[in-house]
Amino acid sequence: MKRMHIVPLSEQALAVPEVMKPISQHRPHVFPGYRNPLEPMNSQTANMALKRMGFIDILVAHGMRSIASTVLNEKGFQPDVIEAALTHIDTIGVRRAYNLSQYLEQRRNMMA
Repeated sequence: MKRMHIVPLSEQALAVPEVMKPISQHRPHVFPGYRNPLEPMNSQTANMALKRMGFIDILVAHGMRSIASTVLNEKGFQPDVIEAALTHIDTIGVRRAYNLSQYLEQRRNMMA
């Protein structure tokens, strides 16, 4: 079973669904699919947008996670908090078994 991942969102991020409601015609998905608006946007849509912006062979959507990790580490945020935000699972077995923290308060500060 997959574990639940809570994402603390900034005020700006929380405003996006409200802005998108009339654009998506109040459908179930904030970003509906192009061909079938009752389905979510295709997982490759962000990559196609990056290509159209000229980032061919330079950047893919998943690469933004690497950029975020680098910037947050440079800003001095705790590595454990960054890894929790990126939903990376601790690879040290004993630590993973005992440390169940989601670092919510620290992640709220980091995402602000």
